[in-house]
Amino acid sequence: MSKYVVGIDFGTLSARSILVDVSDGTIKAASSMDYPHGVMERKLPNGTTKLEADWALQYPPDYIECASTTLLNVFKASGIDPSQVIGVGTDFTECTMLPTLKDGTPLCMLDKFKDNPHAYVKLWKHHAAQDEANRLNEIAAQRGEEFLEFYGGKISSEWMFPKIWQILNEAPEIYEAADRFMELSDWITLMLTGEEKRNSCTAGYKAIWQKKTGYPSKDFFKTLDPRLEHVIDTKMSRIIYPVGSKAGYITESSSQWTGLPVGTPVAVGCGDAHAAVPGAGITGPDIMLMVIGTSGCDMMASRQNIKVPGMCGICEDGILPGYFGYEAGQSCMGDHFAWFTKNCVPEEFSAQAKEKGMHVTAYLDRLASEIKPGSSGLLALDWWNGNRSVLVDVDLTGVMFGMTTTTTAPEMYKALVEAVGYGKRMIIDTFKKHGVTIEKLYATGGIAEKSPFVMQTFADIIQMPVHVTASKQTTAMGAAMFGAVAAGGAHGGYDTIEQAGNAMGGGVKNTYLPHAENSKTYELLYQEYSKLHDYFGKDNDSVIKRLKNIKKTTSY
Repeated sequence: MSKYVVGIDFGTLSARSILVDVSDGTIKAASSMDYPHGVMERKLPNGTTKLEADWALQYPPDYIECASTTLLNVFKASGIDPSQVIGVGTDFTECTMLPTLKDGTPLCMLDKFKDNPHAYVKLWKHHAAQDEANRLNEIAAQRGEEFLEFYGGKISSEWMFPKIWQILNEAPEIYEAADRFMELSDWITLMLTGEEKRNSCTAGYKAIWQKKTGYPSKDFFKTLDPRLEHVIDTKMSRIIYPVGSKAGYITESSSQWTGLPVGTPVAVGCGDAHAAVPGAGITGPDIMLMVIGTSGCDMMASRQNIKVPGMCGICEDGILPGYFGYEAGQSCMGDHFAWFTKNCVPEEFSAQAKEKGMHVTAYLDRLASEIKPGSSGLLALDWWNGNRSVLVDVDLTGVMFGMTTTTTAPEMYKALVEAVGYGKRMIIDTFKKHGVTIEKLYATGGIAEKSPFVMQTFADIIQMPVHVTASKQTTAMGAAMFGAVAAGGAHGGYDTIEQAGNAMGGGVKNTYLPHAENSKTYELLYQEYSKLHDYFGKDNDSVIKRLKNIKKTTSY
């Protein structure tokens, strides 16, 4: 009888489950479901409590509902009995965090806190803790804290401790009531197994934990705020489990909403982008995987331990055991293009797309691909959601230069795609400048799968071949592989993630080679982008910062 594993991928807007043959990685069924409450940026579910600028919250029951529905769908579609599942793995966006009671009950589910925004899930792109991040970085630099070197010199407002500190500053009653502050990758494991098993991936990349040194000292947290001195011991945990290890088993309770048999092994959680590395079949060093979705993450395992300024982090065993795992990324990719198609496309283009039976973004891809690089006179900075790497500054905003009364929507769209490509090259060039070897570029995610135009633009700008993974579900596949490792070789799974990756990993579907003529033009444009990047991005008193401060004082 064949054996299977389940991978559950919790993304920004939806959750998806896949049922995978453990022997060769064949996906027998897949199902996705949008979160009913989506991303809450303006109001809480009550419809009356308004949110301030830069907030991004989610509603925790949505995760359970989506996981339950998609699991039911994959078993129904495949006809496979759940008893044939030998392991379960999950991945989650990060840092997506939640204040809970000890048993994992979200504080927002308690009547007394249901109208308090700080009781809800703070999604990864909740950027309202920038003041706390700025202060944390300032104090860490003053103290000469060595951990800064592991995170490119700055801790992001997207990460765990700025978000915790914001709760303490703005809603101390929530801080006091919280028994735990949890990454959702660990919370979903708790919901499945009844065991609090925090994973090394999200702890290492989002909570300033390192394998050899642990968390920053109590004295550091006390210097930030005396009330934070014991935050690790009272609100978190110092016990961290490596990715791929077994967290526990499906319980009587979780069996009811997953449909999985009680006792099915469950892996510790993992960050979504990190899970995509083995999910793409990458089990060795020096291959960068570009995960291209709502935002973008760049992941790579390496034998080199080099501290690179402006990167999200380096963590030993953070992606693959035995290697140093690097992470960088861009805060706005799919969000970038979705914003443009929603707000800036004339009705005539939408009508033309509809006539051709095309989504408007695909139609813009076609039109933009016909525009010669440089011919529009446009150049954009890709900071619509701030900058994650290499400037690490969420207060930066997007800019487009060179517009005239003859500028068209396809030209503007092409400039935005190019901007993301320039930002990607800035990341890669920074790695190389500091001595990190990058031999190959892989890409995965919805945009990589659906948009040859975007991928060809990336190849032309970066001037390296871009290999698109064959699997459409690399993040969920990586989670499934961790489920196979949790099951173990003796029970039909695998003993290491390398073994699982080699057996279940996908391969390459398409390769985009740089076009020499386009690359020549893009080299000139990239030099101009680099100048603007430094001019507007490295000045703490730039017009971008001043405009955002004015917005904060007048919009809400």
